[in-house]
Formats: sequence, C-alpha cells, structure tokens
Amino acid sequence: MARLPHEMISDILCRLSVKDLLRFRSVSKPWCSSIDNPYFIKLHLSHSLKTNTNHSLILSHWEDYFLSVDYDLFETTQRLNHPFGEQRKNLQILGSCNGLLALVDDKDRIFLWNPSTRKSQVLPFNEIGFSSPSSTYYGFGYDPISDDYKLVRMVQSHGNNDEYFHSEAKVYSLRSNCWRRIKDVCFYHKFSREFGFFANNALHWMVFKTPQSSNKELVGFDLGSEEFRFLELPDGCLDKVLRFHIKAMGGDICLTSTYRETNNIVVDVWIMKEYGVKQSWFKLISWKEPYFMPCSIVAIPLAFSKDGDEVLFFIGYKWFNWGRWIDSFVWYDLGSQVVEDVVIRGIPSSFDVNLYVDSLVPLNSNAQQ
Repeated sequence: MARLPHEMISDILCRLSVKDLLRFRSVSKPWCSSIDNPYFIKLHLSHSLKTNTNHSLILSHWEDYFLSVDYDLFETTQRLNHPFGEQRKNLQILGSCNGLLALVDDKDRIFLWNPSTRKSQVLPFNEIGFSSPSSTYYGFGYDPISDDYKLVRMVQSHGNNDEYFHSEAKVYSLRSNCWRRIKDVCFYHKFSREFGFFANNALHWMVFKTPQSSNKELVGFDLGSEEFRFLELPDGCLDKVLRFHIKAMGGDICLTSTYRETNNIVVDVWIMKEYGVKQSWFKLISWKEPYFMPCSIVAIPLAFSKDGDEVLFFIGYKWFNWGRWIDSFVWYDLGSQVVEDVVIRGIPSSFDVNLYVDSLVPLNSNAQQ
C-alpha cells in the first residue's frame, strides 16, 4: 500500500464504511493522519452522497432511545448508545446533515452528535431576550460558502389580537462555537415547537404571514447570505388537503398532500426541481389507496432507491378501534406503482424517523463535550 500513489489510496479508502475507517486509523500514524485529513473527510462524504451508500435510518422511540437501520440491509438494526447518558433521555432530533445530528431536550438545551464517530458536544447556553416564549423554531444545515455547520433558532411570543409581539432569531456557528443575532423575521409562528428541513443550502419552515392568517406559507433561510425568502407552492395543492408534509428528498424540496377523492384516499408527491421556481414543481406520484379508509394515515416519502426507480415511504396508521399509531415502511415502484412492505425486525410499533449518512465529519474540538 505504501508504494501506491496517495490519490489511489484515498480513492480506495473513500469507498469504505466509517466503521472500517475508524478501525484502520490504528494501522499506522500515516493512515491515521490520512483518514483524519479534512480533505479526505469531505471526499468520503461526497462519495457516500453521490453513490447513495453508507446511509441509515435513525428511529427514535418516545424520545427515549435511538435505533439505526441500515438502508441497504433493512434487517440490520442497531441500538445506538445514548450520546449524553441515561439522565438525558428526552431528546428529539431537530435536524440531520452530513452525518451530524442536532438534538434538543425538553429544557431547550441543544447538542450535536456524530453517531458514527460517537463524538458529541453541548452548544453554549444562549439566553432569550424576553420571557415566556410561545414558540421556538429550529433548523440545522451546512453552508458550503463558509464551510460551516449552522443551527438557527427563532423564538416568538405574541398575545391575542396583537396586544404584544416579541421575536428573536439567532444563528449558531459550529466553526466559531458561538451564537449571534440576525435580523428579525417577517412572519409568524403558531406552534410551540417546529423543526425545519434542509434543502438547496437553505433551511425551510411553514409559517404564517400575519397572525390572523390561516394559510401556511413556505419560507427559506439561505445559510450563505442569511436572508429569508418565500417560495411558492403548486397551485391548488392544499385546497382539499386532509394533511400535508413538506421536507427534502433527493436534495430537492418535496411536498406530500393527502386528501379524499370519492372512495379513495389519495397521496400526491410534488418535487421542486429548480429551487425557487414555481413552474418547476411536478407531480412525481399520485397514489390512490382505498384500504387506507378505516384508519387515519400519514404517508411521507423519505428517499429514492439507489437506482432511482422506487421511493421509500414512512407510513403511520392510527387505528380507530385501538386508538394508537402503528408505523412502518413501504417501497413504492414509480414505474409499476406496486407497493411492497418493508419488514424490519426489532423496531418499536411507533417511532419518528430521520435519514442519516455515516460520516467522519468532526465537531468543534474546543467546545464542551
């Protein structure tokens, strides 16, 4: 191996799993130095994202524990060691980006965690400028311009009939390990806690333009320019909706609209192919499933298969007779429209799910661990 060109060694190593690379760090000091090199870490991550390899599903059950499910071998399930000990069980995943998970507990303390390297850190405490906030919106993503991971926290407090209104938006930088305030937002929150999604180098949330509005709008926050902008949704996509969900899939914004049509429940999946261009929305899937009728359902597309011919869906059923949720996964074939159940042993009946890529991305070594 020592006689091989460095570029060839890097090309070989970038195809390996993080687990193997961590083991190979102990082979020699040069190997350790090569694997820890920032250029190689980015090369390995880029290869995983381009080839759709080293991906996992992170399942969280009632905020108590996390399970990792291998995206290639769905029968492989691994319980992850809790990053901050058993005393901090009430953790929710507020964002996943390039192998880093951003977590928040029930006291709004925020943590970053790389489950692959088992490294974690606590974000510095940052006071809110007013008392009794009524809503807190979070988002986590990567800014390629500054080569920095950023976490956004927007806090609002407002009374009935606009009797008072307070708002504060701050950005945390992993590189500097500090918070700073940005200009106030031009929209309103109506829910106590919301987690945004990351797509096209921006974070996104559904918000309201006025306190009285009942119509949700999609807003994006560019992590490079740190500017907010509104994005238009497809015409009529929310007119008769029972429920909708918006997230990232395959790097693009993905809107899922579920509605009733005669004797069917219909699930439409829209993709925005050109960011910020309303005309680029196209309907990828229109899925009619009459057997969903006896129960309340959530159908959320998560990811494309490696060949791009299928879409993995998270399915949540709430059976009226039992009054509880039963969650599962299915593959939807884009060509034949055939639906195939995914059987994963050893997972709970109800869970939240996040897509995750194994990576070597480091945290801030100077931060509190």
